[in-house]
Amino acid sequence: MKKILVIGSGGREHAICEQFKKSAKLEKLFCLPGNAGIAAVAQIVEGIKIDEHQKIIDFCREQKIDFVFVGPEQPLVNGLVDDLEKANIRAFGPSKRAALLEGSKVFMKKIAVDNQVPTAAYDVFFDKELAIRFAKKIGFPCVIKADGLAAGKGVIIAQNIKEVEDVVEEIFLGKFGEAGRQIIIEEFLDGFEASYFVLCDGDNFVPLGFAHDHKKVGENETGPNTGGMGTFAPSPLIDHEMEKNIIETIIRPTLDGMNRIKVPFCGILFAGLMIGKNGAKLLEFNARFGDPETQVILPRIKTDFIDLIENAIDKKLNQTTVEFDENKKLVCVVMAAKGYPENYEKGTEIKNLEQAAQVSGVKILHAGTAKKDNKIVANGGRVLNIVAESDSFKDARNKAYEAISKIDWKEGFCRKDIGAKAE
Repeated sequence: MKKILVIGSGGREHAICEQFKKSAKLEKLFCLPGNAGIAAVAQIVEGIKIDEHQKIIDFCREQKIDFVFVGPEQPLVNGLVDDLEKANIRAFGPSKRAALLEGSKVFMKKIAVDNQVPTAAYDVFFDKELAIRFAKKIGFPCVIKADGLAAGKGVIIAQNIKEVEDVVEEIFLGKFGEAGRQIIIEEFLDGFEASYFVLCDGDNFVPLGFAHDHKKVGENETGPNTGGMGTFAPSPLIDHEMEKNIIETIIRPTLDGMNRIKVPFCGILFAGLMIGKNGAKLLEFNARFGDPETQVILPRIKTDFIDLIENAIDKKLNQTTVEFDENKKLVCVVMAAKGYPENYEKGTEIKNLEQAAQVSGVKILHAGTAKKDNKIVANGGRVLNIVAESDSFKDARNKAYEAISKIDWKEGFCRKDIGAKAE
């Protein structure tokens, strides 16, 4: 029987906790810092911050934690897994150096180019004038990216030279802090986006499937980019042949390339892909599960989740097969606080969640909530994930929006077109 600590506080971590909860091998589940929804499935660890590595280590020793699952990118990039392993505590997630695949877009692009992974043409800039000159050269639209972590908001598609000038100036003036010390400008790729997830142990990997994410805040993909307004899985657009091609041209060369530079990748490798008429190209790598993709990827996995994660930690994925529920279709709709992704209000009360959760096939996962005076209140930009499953996308969508209609939260909003293209 296993004692597990999950690090993180979002909808992704709520989904991970729910998946661990299904295992007959679970003795006790802890989450740090967690949220109001996670508190129903895991014991919340209080009084320790996510960046207090020594306190986390002490807690793991006191509680005899069997392994730690690190959910978000920031603690991975900060080296939490390295510190846990140095303290002889088993941890799931990439090392600080391996997490640079997400922590630095410049590092990621270099790995891609060095290993012939298909990706957009690009250049790196510290200087505003040179950046603007390059943007004129590659034409519009073009893509501007802050090098470091910017909470899903560091990628801007510029339609003309005026937008390039404004965006580049904002970034170099400190809009994204240290993350924007250098920028990448790259060509715009046409096609449709897909998120692909593989579980890696440093030598071997097993695929966990595709999801499609709705990045823009507004319907029909309008407005600014967000961390994701909804997802659906599996992909109705990608066949086995294309998946095989993605593994051979993107996943395997990247993992081999990381091993060549003696930085093996252990954890979840998340490839953001653009799939166009010339096949798949890499947009970016993330070094962890996506949010809100996890919410539609994990419920399809039938294999015991504790076994899967321990096999990855113990480098036994070559002995592992993952079984999926092939008939299950999932849709996740994000409810966000009005004003997101810019300025939004915290502390507003959310009512009727119990009634909404009674819709058949629906699970409500909390992303940015807290409990205050026995009430559930909004505590972030993306606040709730309404996840619905069925044997058809149309039915799953209907269930998700039926549940949303029962939630009483006038300060919240959602997109009405999540998963519509899957039907």
